[in-house]
Amino acid sequence: MLLASVVVLAMGGCRKPLLATGEERSQFDRYDRVREQDPSPYYMDEFGRRRPNLRGRLLPRE
Repeated sequence: MLLASVVVLAMGGCRKPLLATGEERSQFDRYDRVREQDPSPYYMDEFGRRRPNLRGRLLPRE
């Protein structure tokens, strides 16, 4: 039983993402993209590692 639940959970993690990187995720994405105000999905931190730009994507725009 435990093995079956582990296998089912592992199989769920191998699916494709729901939205591709170029698709709009909200009704405002096209508006931001046309005005060149869309934040980049990733940034480079002080150690040179690529990190997701969560703060830039979630903060309100001016």
